[in-house]
Amino acid sequence: MLRVAERPRGFPGCEIYLISQDTADPDTVHVTEAWRDDAGAQAALAAPPPADGPAPADVLALLSAPPHRADLTVLNGVCVATDGRP
Repeated sequence: MLRVAERPRGFPGCEIYLISQDTADPDTVHVTEAWRDDAGAQAALAAPPPADGPAPADVLALLSAPPHRADLTVLNGVCVATDGRP
């Protein structure tokens, strides 16, 4: 799953792609994505996987339940890197 997080790097429209582990339940993983528009997200899903990486369908097959999707409209916010990156 962590290798999949590299997939959208540089993809047009990808604003955020985070993979997080629930500290209370290490078997629970959250993926947070923010795209400028749905077209960018769909293009990333449709792109062929890299030769050395899994396809989105391979990752979805690992899930115990279908993913929950929530479409949101961003109203405001800031990003602060905690590791010294801008």
